[in-house]
Amino acid sequence: MTSQAAAQHPLDGVRGLVFFGFPLHPPNRAGTKRADHFAKVTVPMLFLQGTRDTLADLKLLRPVCAKLGSRVTLHVIETADHSFHVLKSSGRSDAEVLRELAETAVSWAEEIEEIQSKLAQNPEAKKNTCMKTGHYKERGGKAARVRQKR
Repeated sequence: MTSQAAAQHPLDGVRGLVFFGFPLHPPNRAGTKRADHFAKVTVPMLFLQGTRDTLADLKLLRPVCAKLGSRVTLHVIETADHSFHVLKSSGRSDAEVLRELAETAVSWAEEIEEIQSKLAQNPEAKKNTCMKTGHYKERGGKAARVRQKR
């Protein structure tokens, strides 16, 4: 897994890692051992997770993300399973969810580019960037994504 390699040493050209449904634990067997190596990853990480993912209980993933701090953004898709299929009652199609995942990943990647560009121009700005605040971001659904862009 790329995150394990990134935990061992920085990877050339890698500016961030995106996890589409990170498998935190085996199905219906809660645990966080698979996340132990994240403490050594130095690049920003985006976790895209569904609320019905049997491979990643959000009650366990949220504290893992919070512990990692500013390097992590968690984007939650309501009623999505590990494959990001949503319940019909959600009123959303799988295509809409996939579009949201893609847009979220692009937006997040652009934020990394902007931050790195500012840091390259002004190393003192490092003290003031959102990537150094010590707080992880959690986003969820379309409404949260729109609020983030304002």
